[in-house]
Amino acid sequence: MNLWRLHKLPILYALLSVLFYVVFAYDLERHELVKLCGLYAGLFLFFYKIIQTSKADFKLLLGFAILLRLVFLIATPNLSQDFYRFIWDGRMIVAGYNPYLYLPKDLIATGSAPIAQAQELFNGMGSLSARNYTNYPPINQFCFTIAGLFASKSIVGATIVLRLLIILADVGTIIIGKRLLEKLNLSTDHIFWFGLNPFIIIELTGNLHFEGVMIFFLLLGLYLLYQGKWGWSAIVIAASISVKLIPLLLLPIFFQFFTKHKVVDTIKGAINIGNEKHLIPPDSYRDSPREEGSFFSKILKLVAFYFIILLSILVLFIPFLSSEFLDNYQQTIGLWFSNFEFNASLYYIAREIGYTFRGYNEIKIIGKYIPPIAIAIVLSITFFRNNTSLRNLITGMLLALSCYFFISTTVHPWYIATPLLLSVFTKYRFPLVWSFVVVLSYTAYANDSFKENLWFISVEYLLVFGFFFYEVFFKKTDGLEISEG
Repeated sequence: MNLWRLHKLPILYALLSVLFYVVFAYDLERHELVKLCGLYAGLFLFFYKIIQTSKADFKLLLGFAILLRLVFLIATPNLSQDFYRFIWDGRMIVAGYNPYLYLPKDLIATGSAPIAQAQELFNGMGSLSARNYTNYPPINQFCFTIAGLFASKSIVGATIVLRLLIILADVGTIIIGKRLLEKLNLSTDHIFWFGLNPFIIIELTGNLHFEGVMIFFLLLGLYLLYQGKWGWSAIVIAASISVKLIPLLLLPIFFQFFTKHKVVDTIKGAINIGNEKHLIPPDSYRDSPREEGSFFSKILKLVAFYFIILLSILVLFIPFLSSEFLDNYQQTIGLWFSNFEFNASLYYIAREIGYTFRGYNEIKIIGKYIPPIAIAIVLSITFFRNNTSLRNLITGMLLALSCYFFISTTVHPWYIATPLLLSVFTKYRFPLVWSFVVVLSYTAYANDSFKENLWFISVEYLLVFGFFFYEVFFKKTDGLEISEG
């Protein structure tokens, strides 16, 4: 009763959220656009009110975060069919087969699929997944294998196992995120912009996307790096890459963090730059590199950091390695730049311009320029902005990843989870706006042909780019705060 008396409003908003999530999880088809957007908007309103009315109570908010995720426990994902391929891959490994070497369509065509419910999984994953080799890295495959071990003959059982893994990762992210925010002297309630965000709950827990596990390892790696445990940090970041490859893009940005001559003396409250000493405010102590040494020794440490990451990734891939695997994996990764188009922004503009004078498959032409442009952006952020403190490092990672998505041919909604998490530790909130308006991308499923409505996509990115440019070039305050309600 004391809990209700002290937290009446947030509990009420949480209960309303439970009701909306139940409808979302168990009584929604992805083609029901009006219903989908209405539920989504309502959940964002409740999310805002929950944090506004109880932002100081970490345990209460963590309890809400777990409760709202458990609503989805036995639900079948209704906005994505990727989970069928997850279950397929896991069961293939349990059966003793390398999932990187076999196409589901071939095994079904020859009647040689060695797993239970093969036809049902094949039908569920769709033709696009069935005709391509799997692209999920080894730790992701390990998670699928756990589902295959504990639920080898039940699709619902397998989804429950996968969902519990993702929920555990999210809880870990919230706890580590709180600790890191404390170290950086930031408000700890900011982690619930991720932890209670309906976008995160729906896309990760609801639709079983493993960005949540990748994010957990990435954040843990950054926390270990803050603590000076750079060797362990490298291993954990390798684990993050071995869930989803996207953190590979961010590795160059660590350069200044390891090599910049900047040492904080927390006892004297001064910063040593070269031979000069400058006073610094107390709240800067814990957001700066702390280890001394020559530039050469720092370079060696950076090289060792990268070496440990790459070696760890190689070790994780060893059980699957073969020349055929390398060919298949390279072929599958290449499809993202040359075949797939979804919820893009700048690419769609370039495509329309290309159509005016070429009039044919623009992705084959434009797609080959995206990797070098992305690398150029990352290197610019690596060498031409200050990434020496952990907070600045995370900001650089956020900007690099966001710019990469801005030029990409394919931006599935769940991709936004990583920029959203990184933004928690920075002054930027445009990923929070993006996490709300990205629901407009689901308008593609409102028709049988799955054709995107570019008007809705335009609205999405006008709002995202508008807020992005406002924050990056015009806004001077240190982030967006929620006022006490």
